[in-house]
Amino acid sequence: MSTKSGIRTPILSVVGHIDHGKTTLLDSLRGTAIAEKEAGRVTQHIGATEIPISTIKTICEPLKKDWAGIDVPGLLVIDTPGHHAFASLRKRGSALADVAVIVVDIMEGFQPQTYESLNILRLLKTPFVVVLNKIDRIKGWTSKKKPFLINYSDQPEYARKEVDTRMYKIVGDLYDKGFSADRYDGIKDFSRNVGIVPVSAKTGEGIADLLLVLIGLSQKYFERTLQLHLEEAGVGTILEKKEEKGLGTTIDVILYDGKLSVGDTIVVGSAEEEPIVTKVKALLKPRVLQEIRTEQRFERVKTVNAASGVKIVSPDLETALPGSQVRVVKEEAMLESVMNEVKSDIEKLKMETTPEGILIKADTMGSLEALALELKDEGIEEIKRADIGNISKRDVIEATTVKNSYFRVILGFNVGILPDAKEAALQAGIPVFISDVIYRLIGDYENWVKGEKEKEKRELMERVSTPAKIKILPGCIFRQSKPAVVGVEVLSGKIKTGVELIKVDGTNIGAINEIQEDKGESIKSAEQGMQVAIALKKPIVGRHINENDVLYVNISEDAAKALKKLGGVLSPEEEGVLEELAEIKRKRKTSLE
Repeated sequence: MSTKSGIRTPILSVVGHIDHGKTTLLDSLRGTAIAEKEAGRVTQHIGATEIPISTIKTICEPLKKDWAGIDVPGLLVIDTPGHHAFASLRKRGSALADVAVIVVDIMEGFQPQTYESLNILRLLKTPFVVVLNKIDRIKGWTSKKKPFLINYSDQPEYARKEVDTRMYKIVGDLYDKGFSADRYDGIKDFSRNVGIVPVSAKTGEGIADLLLVLIGLSQKYFERTLQLHLEEAGVGTILEKKEEKGLGTTIDVILYDGKLSVGDTIVVGSAEEEPIVTKVKALLKPRVLQEIRTEQRFERVKTVNAASGVKIVSPDLETALPGSQVRVVKEEAMLESVMNEVKSDIEKLKMETTPEGILIKADTMGSLEALALELKDEGIEEIKRADIGNISKRDVIEATTVKNSYFRVILGFNVGILPDAKEAALQAGIPVFISDVIYRLIGDYENWVKGEKEKEKRELMERVSTPAKIKILPGCIFRQSKPAVVGVEVLSGKIKTGVELIKVDGTNIGAINEIQEDKGESIKSAEQGMQVAIALKKPIVGRHINENDVLYVNISEDAAKALKKLGGVLSPEEEGVLEELAEIKRKRKTSLE
């Protein structure tokens, strides 16, 4: 789809938190366009819907009459089932989409996945518009299939106020993330401000406003970068790989530059070391206005021009890698350089790994990068291996070699686990976390780590003594020996029966045999601030210990290391006592040498 100006169709991606109406918005964009199809042909491509400018002009007629200076041919709206991460669709190291729409439920506001989308859009420097969806749920609001700006004036004041209040909450959330935003009709410079478009995807209200903003953005900011190169060798991104009856392995591709024809030699990104080199046997598109997921009869075409979606039928596509490139080879002499470009593109997406780290799997290279990005934002940079595809037995075996128990796990985004891998993971005790939403996947892992640390803390506290410091109170010598019974105050930490005590010079004076409260009742432990009597079998008061002596609970070096490693086990006071104890032992060791 192109015009004389030579500007190719801008590619639009719709992202957002689960259940906020992304699918309904896509259906509404498609449905509104189809309803106006007499104004121009709307073509449903592989994983995408082409909406021509003629159709958009008809839909936006109540808002705009003069279209002078608009050369954009329309919009190609990406609709990719199974691809939940915006970053999973790539071209030349940037986003496949030229512009994005973030869908936000007006009743719920920003959610974890919304922030996830914002982070990726910022990383890829992709311009975006916020769609504030479900305004039909505002009390008193009457939603109609017409532009928002026209419908707004017909609403009661309290309903308008409610929409404005909720919208400016979103403006504040965006400001907190470093974006300046406002309702779209109040913005003069979209390069500096994010436009917010209130809509009801359910009723179709605001769809005209949204299309108008997207066309304006595309024309102003992409006319230089969207130059059409129909004479150039075609370049595209693989959305999905499928096994299809009668066709074998096929790939669904968005062609974003140049053209692709039957008979062309193409180089396809592969999960193996070397890219696939093959010839195009057939190019298939769904029939006009047919949904790709239900389409059975495809239209065979000889040539496809950017930007559009197409199903490629070729031999040897079994190892094709979703998210990687497809490039046309115009001349045989260029084959090697094209292969190197495809390999280089995959290499750029590979991330640094460490011997001690988490093993992560995803459905595409882009999804893998998005997962790694979110892990990094959570302070987790240690990745042992990042790979594409379902979790295998080999992955489990590799995970068992990790020494750090918190990293001895596998995280899978939008993938499955093979039966033998599941069994191996159970036998080896390797936790496997799988989700099709990145923030849930990371949240599940972090909750597991939290639980494991709590469990480890409990076990450690039962097994080892914790730092404590006590002082023998003056006038509280109740018995001098066998056992010595003295009154003490717990200055820091907690003492319990059985722990050994040492003096400030490092001399060991034995274990606490009994702890008694002031009523003479035995207790198992005493905490900071308590004054209790303790019985000690080993020392003699006046010879080994005296009034006002400060005594420390003796802790082994191994126990001290374990306490420090876990972190958060000790209070600041207890950590201070541990440091004092280490210094006592250091001096004692020096004096004995």
